[in-house]
Amino acid sequence: MLPIIDSSKVIFGLKRTLSENGIRLLISNKRYSQVTSAPKPLEGIRVLELGQIVAGPFCGTILGYYGAEVIKVESPGTGDTVRTLRGIDIDGVSPWFRAIGRNKKSCEINLRTEEGRKLVRQLADRSDVLIENFRPGVMEKWGLGPEELYKTNPSIVYTRISGFGQTGPYAKRPGFASVCEAVAGWRHINRFRDQPLVRQNLSLGDSLAGLTAALGIVMCLLVRKKFPPNARSGQEIDVAIYESVLNMMEGVLPEYDRFGEIRQPAGNSATDIAYLCSDSKYIVIDGDGGFPHEKLMKIIGREDLTTPECKANKESIQDKELINAILDWTKKHTSKEVLEKLEKEEIPCAPVYNIKDIVEDEHFRKRDLFETVRVGENMENGGWDLKLSAITPKLSATPGGTTWAGPDLGQHNREILMNFLGLGEDEIRELQKNGII
Repeated sequence: MLPIIDSSKVIFGLKRTLSENGIRLLISNKRYSQVTSAPKPLEGIRVLELGQIVAGPFCGTILGYYGAEVIKVESPGTGDTVRTLRGIDIDGVSPWFRAIGRNKKSCEINLRTEEGRKLVRQLADRSDVLIENFRPGVMEKWGLGPEELYKTNPSIVYTRISGFGQTGPYAKRPGFASVCEAVAGWRHINRFRDQPLVRQNLSLGDSLAGLTAALGIVMCLLVRKKFPPNARSGQEIDVAIYESVLNMMEGVLPEYDRFGEIRQPAGNSATDIAYLCSDSKYIVIDGDGGFPHEKLMKIIGREDLTTPECKANKESIQDKELINAILDWTKKHTSKEVLEKLEKEEIPCAPVYNIKDIVEDEHFRKRDLFETVRVGENMENGGWDLKLSAITPKLSATPGGTTWAGPDLGQHNREILMNFLGLGEDEIRELQKNGII
């Protein structure tokens, strides 16, 4: 008999149930093969997202991907800044927003008005989670701080993302990802020695903060189930971007504490450099912990670099002869040839990919890391397909997924105001007239 998944163990929402035979899964080779549609793990959870740009919205994206109902509150007429960042599509919206806004419902509400804040307060009373990434103190100034919301919704999980946290000497500072990556030590590590600091062309700190916040939310939702009804079971989650970056700094702190050593940038040592090949592509060869590989030296015809004398002088060899020896070899071969030779000997290596390479790589496709959604269906041309990255991790029994792309601005105004708040057409028209929505 096929096992039946207990819905109470995979769904956080208490109001949503499944029929007894709604989910059946076949066990095969320690993996679940989905036979019929499965629930998403966060179905039944409602999230009110007040965030902008990356940190707050990415947190909402993760939750929505795994089934939460995400209501995204945006400024009337303009919306989230990401709507017009990077490349703008023919509909006036960036593809980036279509990705980070996936599975969300857009509702325009002017938070700078008393009436708008009243609407948000009512939505918060009907939500399980609130996400905001304003500067500390802004939500309190608007009368939307956690202590105020707990009065009418004691179970809400109140999630706050800021540059430097809600407390401490730096709390009031504006905290963008680049600034927070610097103060957390990442910019010091991510550079060449004795050369100017560089930054990757991504808001790494923001994404890490969003991921950290999503983890905190799931933990708070689990804890909330242990409280009796009507108890104050909600929690405030304080996520700082710089602390999210600090979380990934490995043993930098204990190394300094024990040995007084400040970890320095690796720069271009033999175990970190990207080697240029004859087809102008780069290959990374990793031998950390056991470099130089005797097998690698044999492949490139430089067994002389594995002598006891070379091993005793490992530091200088890495920085001089070893790098040049490997580079002389890779430049005589294409990247494909280099990979084939190294992989045959099980030497860790990989090509340096750009996004075009990623899209064309079979491994990414076989891992189902690309999803296609329809955008612009209301336009004269009928719209177009847009490729998005799947969000991980992969769950065998209750997988996530993209149901729709980031919505048009205010696309769900009426659904939210009428169905959730019970407003009528006349009330909605009055709100529009007064610039509230």
